[in-house]
Amino acid sequence: MASLQALSALGQRGPAVVEIGPLRITERTDVALASVAARRGRMADIARAAKSAGVPLPDTARHQTAASYSAFWTAPEMWFVEAPLASHELIADQLKAAFGDAASVTEQTDAWVIFDLAATDLTPLLERLCNVDFASVPKGYATRTMMEHLGVYLLKLDQGSVRLYGPRSSAQSLLHALEVAAGSAW
Repeated sequence: MASLQALSALGQRGPAVVEIGPLRITERTDVALASVAARRGRMADIARAAKSAGVPLPDTARHQTAASYSAFWTAPEMWFVEAPLASHELIADQLKAAFGDAASVTEQTDAWVIFDLAATDLTPLLERLCNVDFASVPKGYATRTMMEHLGVYLLKLDQGSVRLYGPRSSAQSLLHALEVAAGSAW
């Protein structure tokens, strides 16, 4: 019988950590992810179920954290919901049970690479990579943007902390773009 082992999006057995000057890039392999989309005319049902399950449903361009879940807005009446992988490995099933037929829920955990970026101020890095005016957007801001021709989600956790979601198939390319920009930012 084959002995299979899980690999990170970068092809390693554990998450990658890269430090360049004041920047620390940490690959996150401990986050479960699912998309939740309200079915037509069911937003009130979604709101009640989300409140009962402790799932935040943030407004447009926002990220919000609750006790077990956090979420960010991706489109009208659609969110990505995050949770710790250790307790939510079957996040899509858990959310389907919570929302019933009021929502369409899809597993997203293995479709994305997640990088947490940390530095005193990430503005010099992000102004080289994307069109988000990072210094002026508030904590909790979430948006879809482009970095090196890759569509990514950017969540501003605070002035020195960002979470990036990029396509898993382009994980190495996104990491390389971050490394190159960091080399010129500091």
